[in-house]
Amino acid sequence: MIRHIPNILTVMRLILTGFLLWMVLHSRVATNRVFFIDMAFVFFIVTALTDIVDGYIARKYNAVSKFGRIVDPLADKFLICGVFVCFAIIGRPLLFDFSAKTLAIIQWSTVIILIARELMVTIIRQWAEDRNIKFPASVYGKLKMFTQSFAVGTVMVKMAHVEHALWANWFTAITYTIMLLATIISGLEALVRLVQATKR
Repeated sequence: MIRHIPNILTVMRLILTGFLLWMVLHSRVATNRVFFIDMAFVFFIVTALTDIVDGYIARKYNAVSKFGRIVDPLADKFLICGVFVCFAIIGRPLLFDFSAKTLAIIQWSTVIILIARELMVTIIRQWAEDRNIKFPASVYGKLKMFTQSFAVGTVMVKMAHVEHALWANWFTAITYTIMLLATIISGLEALVRLVQATKR
């Protein structure tokens, strides 16, 4: 039974992600906007914790399955990319006195960079697996995931409680910059690793 727990948690993460994305989108028209964003933040924390727990159980009890190897990373991508797409749709985060057009460029450029990186690494990993080349997650990928998760939390807290505070604008802008750098660097690192692996 315990071997199935990681897969059950992965499916739960997908379901929780769906509710989370709905709450973020609904916050745009909800009269109790703060409540929806705060609840989305709680759902995000719970969803992230299920990822940590299912990975721990899978490793500890050797419960790794083909379903988990395929769906687990897809659930992570759906969570992170989905949240940033929703942020862009509702026009968040607001930063300084930037115009709506400038903010839209920042928000949608972030989405494009995140999705492009995930697509590239997914293709690289699949190509490597098809040729029996080991391509495990690296510290760069884990750092990327941490900065992206931190950025999601930062935007949610800003939206709900300190949306127009100057310090919150700076904090969010710096967080976004670090996240985008980590995302780009991790993608380039994966590409370099692939090139090195094919030369062996």
